[in-house]
Amino acid sequence: MDTNAAANRARQPRRGQKVLRVGVVDSISGSKTVRVVLDNLVKHRLYGKYVRRRSRLMAHDEQQAARLGDTVEIAQCRPISKRKSWRVVRVLKRSELPEPLSTEAE
Repeated sequence: MDTNAAANRARQPRRGQKVLRVGVVDSISGSKTVRVVLDNLVKHRLYGKYVRRRSRLMAHDEQQAARLGDTVEIAQCRPISKRKSWRVVRVLKRSELPEPLSTEAE
């Protein structure tokens, strides 16, 4: 048996298990959509140098809890729109950025 195939199967979740990722919110587009950036380091096959890879995923934020710079946990779900197939599960760490001023007059 090929060791790469076994390693790939071990990395993939079993049927019925949720795929969870942790990333940082770098954009809030729309009322219930956030863009989450996932950074990881991959070793180059030939040179052995570590290369930084970045994935940007659109995630559905129903409660609108995530703010810019927050570290969030997202889970894969059914397609919500053309580019949204992830949803925000919870906010792990709040950002140090100041709160944006509200536009509503009190």
